[in-house]
Amino acid sequence: MRIVVTGAAGFLGSHLCERLLGEGHEVVGVDNLITGHQRNVDLLSQNDRFTFVRANVSESLPVEGAVHRIFHLASPASPIDYVELPFETLYVSSDGTRNCLRLAEATGARFFIASTSEVYGDPAVHPQVESYWGNVNPIGPRSVYDEAKRYGEALTMAYHRYKGVQTRIVRIFNTYGPRMRHNDGRVIPAFVSQALQGKPLTIFGDGTQTRSFCFVSDLIEGFIRLMESDLAEPCNIGNPNERTMLQLAAHINTVTNNQAGIVFRPLPKDDPTRRRPDITRARTELGWEPQVEFEAGIERTIQWFRSIDLT
Repeated sequence: MRIVVTGAAGFLGSHLCERLLGEGHEVVGVDNLITGHQRNVDLLSQNDRFTFVRANVSESLPVEGAVHRIFHLASPASPIDYVELPFETLYVSSDGTRNCLRLAEATGARFFIASTSEVYGDPAVHPQVESYWGNVNPIGPRSVYDEAKRYGEALTMAYHRYKGVQTRIVRIFNTYGPRMRHNDGRVIPAFVSQALQGKPLTIFGDGTQTRSFCFVSDLIEGFIRLMESDLAEPCNIGNPNERTMLQLAAHINTVTNNQAGIVFRPLPKDDPTRRRPDITRARTELGWEPQVEFEAGIERTIQWFRSIDLT
C-alpha cells in the first residue's frame, strides 16, 4: 500500500514508518520538523520506498496520487511543547486533522488519528475505559493539547458518520523507547538524562502519582492491528502495569548506578495524579496486549540515550 504518515520525523512517527517500510509498503512521511528530528528522516530515507515531504499539515497536505492509509500522528506531545507551541498544538489537531480527513475522503483512504489518554484529564475513573468521558480543565495550561485532541476525535467521528470515511482512533498512554527527545519534559527521558549525567532526578509533587509505561514497539503493533481492524470506536493502547514516580526514579537510579538521589519540586497545575489504561477493548477486538517487560524496555532506552548528546 501507499501510506501517508504525518509526524514522520517524531518519536512515534519514525518507528511507525520503519515498521511499515519493513512490511514492504511505500511510505510518504510528512513533518515540519518543529519537534521532529532530521536524524529520523535521514534514517528512513535510506529506504527507497520512503519519500519525505516537509510541510505543515495545519496549512496543507501536499500529497498527490493514490493513498490507501493515512496515519495522523503530527502534534507536539510533551508538556514543554504545550507551553512553547500552544497555537501549533491547537491547530495540528484541528486544521491538520481536517486536512488529513479531506485527503482520506478524496482518495478513499482509511484514516487513523493518534489521540491520547490526556482526553481523560485527571481521571475520576480508574483504570480509564474508553466509555469514560474524562475530567479535563478546558482552559488550563494543558488544555491546548487535551482539548485539541478531543476536538480531533470529534471531527474524525463526524467524517466517519456523515461522510462515510473509514476512521480509527487510538488513545495512547505513556510510551517510551529510543528516539525520544532527551529534553522534551516527559518523565522517562528526563529521569534517564539526569541519571546519565549524575544529577538528582526531579520528581514533581510527592512522587505518589502514577503512570503506566508501554514500550514503543508494543504501541506500534497496536497501531497496525487497530488500523487493519473494523473498530471505529476509540481504543486505548498502553501498558496497564502502573507504577509511581518514586518507584520509577528508584529503578532508573539503580540501573544507571546514579548516586545523586532525587529532588522534589511542586506539582504542575492539572497534572494527572494517576493514569492506567483499561485495555479490555484492545485485547478483545485486536488480540493485542504489551509484550515487552519494563526492565528490558528501559534498558534499551537507556542504551540509546547513552549514544546521543545530552547537553
